[in-house]
Amino acid sequence: MAVDRPGFQQEPDPQQRLDLRGTPCPVNFIRSRLKLETIAPGAWLLVYLDAGEPERMVTEGLRAEGHRVDSSPLPIEAAGPGPTSAAVRLMIRRGGA
Repeated sequence: MAVDRPGFQQEPDPQQRLDLRGTPCPVNFIRSRLKLETIAPGAWLLVYLDAGEPERMVTEGLRAEGHRVDSSPLPIEAAGPGPTSAAVRLMIRRGGA
């Protein structure tokens, strides 16, 4: 249950989720964009991505299109095994009217 407290921002509730860890550029950007088209303006999309270039390319591309993108690192144990274990979570709010 969410608790409203002054100065405390509640985590947005994503309408859709997308796990793109291990997906190469620019495919991860294209899939993020296509998924955004399935939700209403103002709704949130949660995307999991590999850190580094994938995060940068998707974030910059979606912001350039007018969407809000908030990024946070995933704990290593949640990111998964292997060389791509550094992962991020993007909360994307679809722009537009």
